[in-house]
Amino acid sequence: MARAAKNILAVDDEPKILEVVASFLESKGYVVHTAENGRKALEVFEKQSISLVLLDLMLPDISGEEVCARLRKKSRVPIIMLTAKSEETSHLKGLEIGADDYITKPFSLKVLAAHIEVILRRTEDDLVPLAFKNAWRDGDLVVDFASGSVVKKGKPVNLTLSERNILSALIKYPNKVFAREELIALAFGEDFDSFDRVIDNHIKNLRQKIEDDTKNPVYVLTIRGLGYKFGGE
Repeated sequence: MARAAKNILAVDDEPKILEVVASFLESKGYVVHTAENGRKALEVFEKQSISLVLLDLMLPDISGEEVCARLRKKSRVPIIMLTAKSEETSHLKGLEIGADDYITKPFSLKVLAAHIEVILRRTEDDLVPLAFKNAWRDGDLVVDFASGSVVKKGKPVNLTLSERNILSALIKYPNKVFAREELIALAFGEDFDSFDRVIDNHIKNLRQKIEDDTKNPVYVLTIRGLGYKFGGE
């Protein structure tokens, strides 16, 4: 039985870019919805079942950062930032607010398609532990892989796709120390050309969401000189 086509939302204030991207991705079998500003993007997202968002950083009304932040409040949908800025700080800022990946303009359509395929494939990868529902410290942290929910002290926690993949890997292999390169492969894909600070940034954000004291974490532990491991018992 054939799988249903994935819905992609492409957001950019340049109509020509939207036209070219939509045409190319549709030729690859995707259903593409387009928006030329942030407000329209949020409206489309509410009406359609979107599998992935391509989001330009510079929009005429609501900034790409703000759109990303609003989407993150309600969804873990994968978000790829499209930006003309090549500085490392711009990329880190996008990741800090919840983006899963970034592509710098101008970009190759083949490279764009490869990034999309990696991220969508990763959402279907099996990083789920044998026990679907896991709880630690008398219910302080509860992760239910069947429903995809994470609860801290009885309150839902909204993780980005990359944060979820990192936490899933750590939980699935609780005694394993993951080097940064391994977590980069799990969170972004084997072919992602990244740098250590990206993983460190995701770890920092993850700790802020699930740890009581980020300076003395009990779940995501740093093993000096080696990497990270899960500390839940």
